Amino acid sequence: MTDNEQQRHRFYEETLEVKPIFQGRMISLEVDTVRLPNGETSTREIVRHPGAVAVLALVDNKMLVVEQFRKPLDKVQVEIPAGKLDPGEAPETAAVRELEEETGYRARSISHLHSFSTSPGFAEEILHVYFTDDVEKGELKLDEDEFLTCEAITLEQAMEYIRQGRICDAKTLLAVYAWRLRTVTGSF
Repeated sequence: MTDNEQQRHRFYEETLEVKPIFQGRMISLEVDTVRLPNGETSTREIVRHPGAVAVLALVDNKMLVVEQFRKPLDKVQVEIPAGKLDPGEAPETAAVRELEEETGYRARSISHLHSFSTSPGFAEEILHVYFTDDVEKGELKLDEDEFLTCEAITLEQAMEYIRQGRICDAKTLLAVYAWRLRTVTGSF
């Protein structure tokens, strides 16, 4: 649907007022007053985020993952390499950058798998997932506040990590199930 078609949809909520609440380095929060389809008004709390990328990278038929502490969940997670988009950065460029920064592997070629909304009930973030099995050793370049380890795991290990709850985020679940589909059918 185009923006114009969206605005004519019977469920469309017209924004009447935007009240900024918080501006951080990664996200901002605003409270919007909207007109509901029935003419009443309500508020919507919205997290603004520049978007992010993630990479399903296979090396010798093993998936590169990083293990790191995630404060919002208050636990250590196993995830595919990922990170936020820099202002004006193309998602494909960010995917190549994040893969090398977090794993030390550089993608020689990369393809787009899917883009999805992470939490459309309160956030505008779009996450772009890429795939590569064409990598070469590069240089690990962690951010100064980033602490993680990288490992390559088999599909069986990934499924076990899911069962154990060590993998539980949407981007990594999508990547594992896409990899499994490719293993079974030969394509995504």
